[in-house]
Formats: sequence, structure tokens, C-alpha cells
Amino acid sequence: MNRKTLVLPAVAGLLAPLLAACGTGEDSRAIVVGTTDQFVATGDAPAPLDPAFAYDTGTWNILRQTVQTLLHVPRGGGQPVPEAAENCAFSDTASESYRCVLRPGLTFADGAPLTAEDVKYSIDRVRKIDADNGAAALLSTVDTVETKGDREIVFHLNAPDATFPYKLSTPVAGILDKDKYAPDKLREGFQVDGSGPYTLTAQHDGDQATRFVFTRNPRYKGDIDPQNDKVELRAYADAGAMGKALESKDIDMMARSLSQQQVRDLTENPKTGIRVAEVPGLEIRYLGFNTKAPTVQEKAVRQAMAAVIDRGALVNRVYGPTAEPLYSLIPSSVSGHSTPFYEEYGDGDRDRAAALLRKADVKTPVKLTLNYTTDHYGTETAQEFETLKNQLIASELFDVTVKGTGWSEFRPAQKRGDYAVYGLGWFPDYPDPDNYIAPFLDADNFLGTPYVNAAVRDHLLPQSRRQADRAAATPVYRQIQKIVAQDVPVLPLWQGKQYVAARDDINGVDYALTTSSDLLLWELSRASTA
Repeated sequence: MNRKTLVLPAVAGLLAPLLAACGTGEDSRAIVVGTTDQFVATGDAPAPLDPAFAYDTGTWNILRQTVQTLLHVPRGGGQPVPEAAENCAFSDTASESYRCVLRPGLTFADGAPLTAEDVKYSIDRVRKIDADNGAAALLSTVDTVETKGDREIVFHLNAPDATFPYKLSTPVAGILDKDKYAPDKLREGFQVDGSGPYTLTAQHDGDQATRFVFTRNPRYKGDIDPQNDKVELRAYADAGAMGKALESKDIDMMARSLSQQQVRDLTENPKTGIRVAEVPGLEIRYLGFNTKAPTVQEKAVRQAMAAVIDRGALVNRVYGPTAEPLYSLIPSSVSGHSTPFYEEYGDGDRDRAAALLRKADVKTPVKLTLNYTTDHYGTETAQEFETLKNQLIASELFDVTVKGTGWSEFRPAQKRGDYAVYGLGWFPDYPDPDNYIAPFLDADNFLGTPYVNAAVRDHLLPQSRRQADRAAATPVYRQIQKIVAQDVPVLPLWQGKQYVAARDDINGVDYALTTSSDLLLWELSRASTA
């Protein structure tokens, strides 16, 4: 694919002063964290760090440190609590009007006052720009935003939405300065201005950011108590390079994402000065389908794939103890989970698949290309897709090839509908079953799928959002999952576990990565050597 590359201007005086210690004591050194997330500005996606566009875990982890939200999910999870807000609550019993009052004296990092008008501007801006990356869909239940004075904001919703507080805790609802962000245009490049716990400076090589330095914001007022003055996030091409950096003490911590071989090695053969910790995870992986593509337009083809694929064998071969099979969109540790794909298709059932194709009069072998991204989910992805290919070919019902593409080209192509079958992962925006259903099935969804189920979109999803007691919505989510298993617009494969590794003088590691893969860099500190 031809694409226009955005070449960003150099950042003056960037690296040397940022990496210099701000004092003579050991604790003044920046804590350095490694990641395999990639940050690229391209012609297709020139504004990766604009809250109106950003909608992946890596870019959101940059924004969480720098752009304040009204609420945030506290350490350890649970219901969102006030962050930039002093208090927030529904002001009606139908969950259709949500009121927040800002903390007094809020300012942006440059000292400009932060008021209710900035909150309204930021939310309205996301909805107006409505970028094709799908982030605006999180605010789809907002009808109007009203301000009352400098500190009070009221969100009037177009339908009941008990999940709305969670949505306000995500970076799409980040509070921006209208003097820094145009109302109808994305802000290109890697610069971020906000009122969060840190200010940001980025180093980039052409269109790719390689380092982000977060410096404590002295004007910050909110619920977060940073345990350090400076953190640096370095992007590595793969987990192997990141691991070598940890061993050589170039970095203090490996976050997203360790390979399963690294986890095995660090667990079974611990290295001096390095410790590894397992963190509960809510990541899922799945195959998505362009249901209008000729090769998979027939539902029986997608159903047959669901029957042929052996998730247990896939996980054992590729991911070992770092993953487990998944038989619905909602993972096992989230309320509303069920196993309709196992009940409907089993695992590796070739006879079931053949019967489905015969009944639909589908000629075999069905020719398919499985598309995956080479640089977004880790080095095992290529092996995963080779394993899927071999399972499908072994059934003699499919003739399969695989194709890998870099994320900066893969994601735009997937959104355009270029791929009939593609692999993606999902890290939840917030730990609620709604966020495993709406991004795939609601209007303006993350996938841009042509699949529409009116019962889900018009009745079941709105019904689930009326339940303030989220556990009470479980029967509705189980009904939705049965529909997904019958129609197979997406095919869940596995859910993952998370691991972090760090040098043993770094505190706060167990809290620095949440179940939703949010990096909380403010939790990290260096143990005193005094």
C-alpha cells in the first residue's frame, strides 16, 4: 500500500537534559521502563496521541500519565473515583444525567486555568471530529454537555448508561486546553499538553517515537500521588531486545509485553537482581471477519472455522502458561462470561465443520488468507497464525495462506475492509462486560464491521446499560454471546495473563500494570540506598 509518511519536526534540546539526573542522589535518577508498544505517526494516522484519535493500549498509556480525566479507576480496580473532579454522580434514577464538580484551583501544566468549559470543549471536540479510529464511540450515549459556572458539568445522555463513569475515566475523555487543541482538527505528532501528574517530552526518529520522558507536574491537583519525579518509557522492537536492556541495566523494568519464553526463563531460572511478577490480565485475542467479503460472507464458513480451530492445542503450542483458551468475547474473570463457542462447536471438531459446510452447499477447500500484524502483539503472533493455518489445512476443508503486515499499515487496511479475515487483540477500556461487546457490535464500533444484529444493537445493549447493578446484566450478556457464537462475526481464541519483570531495587511494580494493561508509572519508586 502506498502511504504518505509524516516527518515530524525535531524537538529542540530533547534528550541530554531529559536524561540527566535532577540531583546528585541515586533516587533522583529517572526510572526507565521498557515496552514493545510502537508509536508511529503516518499519513493514515498522523495524530497518534490526540485523545480524539488514540485508541490502543500503548498510546492510552502515554495519555494516562499526562492528560487528566474527571474520574479514574483506582489502584486494584473497582468503581471509578474522582480525579480532576471533586465529586461525580448520577443525578437521576434512570442513569441519564451525570453531574461532576471540579476540584478548586485546577490548572493545566503551563498554568492556564482549567474550568468546566474545558471539559465540555474536550468532550464535544471528540464527538465532532469523530475520527475513524473508533474512540468517539465510547461517548455515543452523550447527548449534550452543560456547564454551570466554572466548576460544574452535567452530561445529558441520550439513553441510560450505567457504564458512563467508566467511560469518563478513559483517555478519550481527557481534559484539553482549547488553546492547544483545535476544535475540528487532530493535533499531529507526539506532543501532549494536559493537567495530569506528568508533563511529557518525546524523542522520535522520523515518524516513530522511541522515548517518552515524563517529568512530575508541580501544578498537578488530583487523586494521584506520584512516587517518583521522572520516568522514561523506551520502545523496543521486540521482547528480546527489551530483555537484553533489562539484563544490562539499561532499563529498570519490562512492562508490555514479555514473551512466553522470557516468562519461562525468568520463572524457572531466576536471574540475580531481577524479579518477575504475574499480574491478572483481561486481554483477549480473536479473529475478525469482513462479513461482506465473498470468502467468508457465508456464515457456515465462519462457523466451520470455529469448529476446526483447536484453541487448547493453539495455546499449548504457542503461549504455554501465559494464556488460556477462550470460548466467548467476555473473558472468564469478568461477570457475564459463558462458553457458547465450546457448547456450539467444541474444539478441533472436523466432522462438525464438514457438516456445516455441506449443509450450506459450500465448495471445499475454502481459500482464505489470514492477516495479522507483525509488530503490535509480540513475536509469538507469527507462530500463532502458522498454527492456525496448519490446523485449518489439516482439516482438508480450507486452503489457507497467512500474511503479516506492520501495524501502521495493518490497522488502516483492516478498517477499510481490505481483509476478509484478520487477527486482533483487545485490552479493555474499562473492566465491564459492556466493553467486550459494544466495541465489536455497537454502531461506529472499533472494527468497522459490516455485521449488524438489530436485536443486539437496538435492544440488548441498551437493556444491559440500564442495570446500575452490573451483575444484574449477566443474563443479557449471555444472550448476546449466544448470538455471537451463532453468527460468528468474530471468533474468540484465547485470553492472556500479564507479566512484568524489574530490577529488585524498584518498588511499586505489582501496582504499575492493571488488569486492563494500564501503565500507572506514578506507582514506581527506587529503593533508597542510604
